[in-house]
Amino acid sequence: MQRTVTYFEKPGRDNTSACLEITKQAVKEQGCRHLVIATTTGSTGQLFAEAMKDSGINIVAVTHSYGFKEPNTIELTVSAREAMEKAGAKIYTGTMITHSLETALASSFGGSYPTLLVAQTLRRFGEGIKVCCEIAMIAADAGLIPEGEEIITIAGTGYGADTVAVLRAAPSKRFLDLKVMEVIAKPRL
Repeated sequence: MQRTVTYFEKPGRDNTSACLEITKQAVKEQGCRHLVIATTTGSTGQLFAEAMKDSGINIVAVTHSYGFKEPNTIELTVSAREAMEKAGAKIYTGTMITHSLETALASSFGGSYPTLLVAQTLRRFGEGIKVCCEIAMIAADAGLIPEGEEIITIAGTGYGADTVAVLRAAPSKRFLDLKVMEVIAKPRL
């Protein structure tokens, strides 16, 4: 299927509503049965989960881990978690693939580490594409989406959504099997 890519002038949350409409259209056209959304405070995850709750698709929201921003805290609000769960979304909170032990080692000892190189390489296509790849692997690692199926991923730059992509899911152990099949929307860098 040939689709036109939507390019946003600026990255960030101002593109969230457009990404939701693009996602709804892609679900209809593509027939994907799995949607994976990056969400920090939960507002983007809640918006997508509530809008897609009657679509019959598997909705997975991936949050930052505890301590991501500061010790012993999580940015996801209780009300957003409850709203996403009520809408039928599954929520993953855990280790982010590109913010693991290597980040701590690089901060303390300097140097380049493979995971950080992968993250920086993916960022050449935009922060959202890097996050789309990351959340697809995280959701597959957690068994929340099946490996090898095409899924729709939604991510952003900072907060909100500005990137929508179709990926062939793979767990992090098989990172090289992960495929970006199609970029549907992203900021123009």
